Amino acid sequence: MYARSTTIQADPQQLDAGIAVVRDEVMPAMATMPGYVGLSMLCDRMSGRCIVTTSWDSEESMHASESAVHDLRRRAADAMGGAQPEVAEWEIAMMHRMHGAHDGCVTRVVWGESDPARADDSMQTMRMAVLPKMEELPGFCAMSLFVDRESGRSAMVTAYDSREQMQEATDRAMEIRRESTSAMDVRVTDMAEFELVMHHLRVPEMA
Repeated sequence: MYARSTTIQADPQQLDAGIAVVRDEVMPAMATMPGYVGLSMLCDRMSGRCIVTTSWDSEESMHASESAVHDLRRRAADAMGGAQPEVAEWEIAMMHRMHGAHDGCVTRVVWGESDPARADDSMQTMRMAVLPKMEELPGFCAMSLFVDRESGRSAMVTAYDSREQMQEATDRAMEIRRESTSAMDVRVTDMAEFELVMHHLRVPEMA
């Protein structure tokens, strides 16, 4: 399974208009494309930072969709008053859900970089050592791991049932992150929290 993420730095005042375009125009159009699996959208209403992620059944399907997606991406960015979108492509290395996402869920995304040669070992550590600890956190809903094997970049997305529970879990989550990044020699490059405004990624369990 593969994913393409599109990050838009939107005008916070135009977020709702942009969300409507993604929901009513972009998502139905994407659903007609071969290999499309689903879509999610994360938003930080304070900063205006938004990430729209589409999932695909193969790398070939993802690449074949690029020309058709280009105009949809531009339409969504324009609706949000955003600048040129930033696009990244990923392999979905892990997807685990305690239960399905729902309205009101929030996410914390941690981006990192590591030695590409250690990718398989790092993913094994995530599955065997990190995930069981994350499942114990208050409000834990789901966790996914996106990787770029060539560059060593990664994005770990943890979803919680509510913002209150995510904040309650912060100290323990930071402890787990310090332990795991040290063990896997991962350098954290960014971290952000978002509202999960669309939860239709539909990637099967891959833990």
